[in-house]
Amino acid sequence: LCALLGVALPTVLGMLRPPKARLRHYPLLGLLFVRVVVAIMRSHLAVARIILRRDSRMQSGFVAIPLTLTDHYGLAVLACIITSTPGTIWVSYDSGANILLIHVLDLVDEADWIDTIKQRYERPLLEIFQ
Repeated sequence: LCALLGVALPTVLGMLRPPKARLRHYPLLGLLFVRVVVAIMRSHLAVARIILRRDSRMQSGFVAIPLTLTDHYGLAVLACIITSTPGTIWVSYDSGANILLIHVLDLVDEADWIDTIKQRYERPLLEIFQ
């Protein structure tokens, strides 16, 4: 039984291993990293300002973003970017419709958020991972 498991388990677990990510544009990856760090620093300041002023006019909400990105690694990186940025969180992803749902702490303009996510993050991730 042990010999059978010793041969069968590595074979079965080897099939679960995901394919390696194919990175295509390394300089753009560095630029994206800088963009994310700057966005995180700006968001920290914005969230601190919201908390300190205790503004009751602040409106939080959900934004549905139609994505072009389908690469699993690209989506994972996008999830990390959105969730690590204060004031935003990745809520759900509908793989059938390819729609991302995020929650924004201070939602002023939904169209602006859609454009920001698509242009600032999705477009470079498409070039890096596709």
